[in-house]
Amino acid sequence: MHEQLRQDAKGAILFDATMSPQVDGAWFDVDHWRGRGAYSTQSGGRGGVAIIRTPAGECVLRHYRRGGMVAAMMGDRYLWTGANRTRSFREFRLMQAMAQLHLPVPRVVAARYRRIGLYYQADLITQRLADTHTLTECVAQDRLDAELAQEVGALVARFHRAGVWHADLNAHNVLVAPSGLYLVDFDRGRMRPLEPSWRMANLQRLRRSLFKIGAAAQGEAVFDQTIWTPLMYGYERTLSA
Repeated sequence: MHEQLRQDAKGAILFDATMSPQVDGAWFDVDHWRGRGAYSTQSGGRGGVAIIRTPAGECVLRHYRRGGMVAAMMGDRYLWTGANRTRSFREFRLMQAMAQLHLPVPRVVAARYRRIGLYYQADLITQRLADTHTLTECVAQDRLDAELAQEVGALVARFHRAGVWHADLNAHNVLVAPSGLYLVDFDRGRMRPLEPSWRMANLQRLRRSLFKIGAAAQGEAVFDQTIWTPLMYGYERTLSA
């Protein structure tokens, strides 16, 4: 990783120069890639996932958008409190730190913010992981069994052991690939001292997510026996390793 900063009157771009020696505003412009036949979308996220074919390889371009009730008022705008506190720069640097700890995350390519008066808009580019399915898709395809659940638990434990708190730990953000499992979307995530309270809250968030997508369709007792118990076994074993 060789971090470079490119600034202009409207904002700034933070990028990894080992991935590409130059990254400019066009990298964050969907029309730029569409015009070159290098743009596609896939389902997922708010409004779908934008896939771009760049000099750094196939990447995911994510435009930060608000969720919930505030989205109707603020949309994709966030209050400006400084460059290093923008969502894109914070996530870029958190992903840098996780990569240095050899945690399974996509490689971060570039981050951008654009000032709009008292507010800003933000974007992030990460390398796309090939041949992956979300844990949500695995549930829909009836592929979530005790073995995979144990691997999911071990995955979460690796991040918790390193002090990484994922702000939105859910089945959509767990990716399953032939090479292993990955966590994605670390918006608002951060490094924290290792404490049982936030670890358990994180796990309960994942549990609620699994319930929401139908992983407990056969009842909570069956879910606990076949999915949650193996998941927690994988978690505890890895956490204490």
